[in-house]
Amino acid sequence: MNGIIKSIFITLLPLSGLYFTILSAIQIIKHGVSTPQYFGQILIASTITLFFALLFLKPVARTDKDLKTHTTLIIIGLLINLGFGLFKEINMDEVLPSLTLFLSWVLYLKWYSVFNNRSENVILKKGAQFPKLDFLDINKNKITTSTFSGNPTIYLFYRGNWCPLCMMQINEIALQYKELEKRKVQVVLISPQPHTQSKSLAEKYELNFHFLQDYKNEAAKKLNILAKNGLPMGLQLFGYDNDTVLPTVIITNANHKIIFADLTDNYRVRPEPNTFLNIIDNIS
Repeated sequence: MNGIIKSIFITLLPLSGLYFTILSAIQIIKHGVSTPQYFGQILIASTITLFFALLFLKPVARTDKDLKTHTTLIIIGLLINLGFGLFKEINMDEVLPSLTLFLSWVLYLKWYSVFNNRSENVILKKGAQFPKLDFLDINKNKITTSTFSGNPTIYLFYRGNWCPLCMMQINEIALQYKELEKRKVQVVLISPQPHTQSKSLAEKYELNFHFLQDYKNEAAKKLNILAKNGLPMGLQLFGYDNDTVLPTVIITNANHKIIFADLTDNYRVRPEPNTFLNIIDNIS
């Protein structure tokens, strides 16, 4: 149930921000300074809208965990709205959208963005043997993790082409391709998304990366990294399944032992680009 609620929430939040940005702008254009409460409302709503838009536009696979700048602007907007509301005795209905957007932002930071209990995953501990798992390649051929023994391997479990931070993370790894190739590192990119999406991603990069499908999230279940109902509501229309995977990076050595595991507890916080090279360079 929690996953379903999150799925609906993350679809409605940016849409609500966009709606109230447009509504506030119309009111300000029509009535100007006679409707001061809308200045606070547009600051809150446009900050939320811009944040989600920039997730798709900025070539960075991570954000500040607490999004301090955005949160500060949203608090200022709320204070403006409430201040003018008290001063001019504005109807509570005119303050409610700003208050709702503020509370929704807090929920986004403290509830939606956070994954609980990931540190308790004993399967993906450093030093453990990486399990033998089965996947499908972009041509629907079966492939197992034992295929990648013999060289260091980066396993990146990503949610799908729909996830902007996942796409930026893959792009960062692609920019390191030559350095990874020098070190004979294999890159395995794994998602539960349909073959067509993975194939289009493989064609985009044209690198010697392995784009694999975790059919029905079977591997994610075994590794305890399944995100039940983790897909934002509405994306099912594009062929994605309701269940997805928690963003996860595993690096194994030539003997397939785990030397690094990033089980982020916040979907907006991913490893820095040079982390992987530093880990591989320090393999004993």
